[in-house]
Amino acid sequence: MSVLAASSGAPSIATQLMGSGLIGLREGLEAGIVVMILVAFLVKSERRDALRWVRLGVGTAVAMVAATFAIIHLGTTTLTGLAAEVAAGLASLVAVVIVTAMVLWMRTASRSISGDLRAGMEKALLAGPAAVLALSFFAVGREGLETALLMVGYAENTAGSAWPLVGLLLGLGVAAVLTVLMYLGAIRIDMARFFRYTGVLLVVVAAGILAYGLRALQIGGVLPGGSTLAFDVSAHYDAGSWYGTVLAGIFNLRPDPTIVQAVAWVSYLAVVLSLFLRPVAPTRTAEPAVAA
Repeated sequence: MSVLAASSGAPSIATQLMGSGLIGLREGLEAGIVVMILVAFLVKSERRDALRWVRLGVGTAVAMVAATFAIIHLGTTTLTGLAAEVAAGLASLVAVVIVTAMVLWMRTASRSISGDLRAGMEKALLAGPAAVLALSFFAVGREGLETALLMVGYAENTAGSAWPLVGLLLGLGVAAVLTVLMYLGAIRIDMARFFRYTGVLLVVVAAGILAYGLRALQIGGVLPGGSTLAFDVSAHYDAGSWYGTVLAGIFNLRPDPTIVQAVAWVSYLAVVLSLFLRPVAPTRTAEPAVAA
């Protein structure tokens, strides 16, 4: 157990479930939409024989994600003392980099992801079962790897609690149900608005994980300034209140951040949110050629 997590204590169970459940819902819905597009294309193309390779690719990706989470989490929990802080800090920074890249990528790719996946599956069907399996594996594994790394960085601040994993599984379950209902046409969701709002929330969560990772590296002696605080409002801060559990459990915010943490948190939000919220340029379509 890391020194930082142990010193701050675990947030409430409801907060842990809420934070990890949101991650599971968003990331699970992204992966579910990818699978839905692939399955719908095969069904409409009357290539149901290739569905087994999609199932195998998705199953392999899920197993890879579970193994990645287990290996990283085991490595960070079996270490003790300053080594545990360094490992937790590095895992958190890696998670922030990958989550940031995926959130910014989804901002522009969401408009064309359906067409790209259908085109990719069309080529994969011509190449053979291995190509279909690989397309399904990488399409789902990309989202799953982001989830695994994000959960490792998020769970490090819960003092070894298992509730974040429970919340993640609940969020994934809800995402699976919503995906099936969308596939059957029972419900419709404004996906652009959903991913925009949850993307903003994920950026704020990633900013907190970044601050947590930097504090862990400061405690581990990798970064300086661990004792130089930007401010300290602990005397007026109730860690057991509703706002204290939300700020600590979901956003990894502390009442006594160091200067490095505060600067990194503000800078990250200013840069990433401005990039994420800027308008997406409309896709230009080629003008039809005029016959002579």
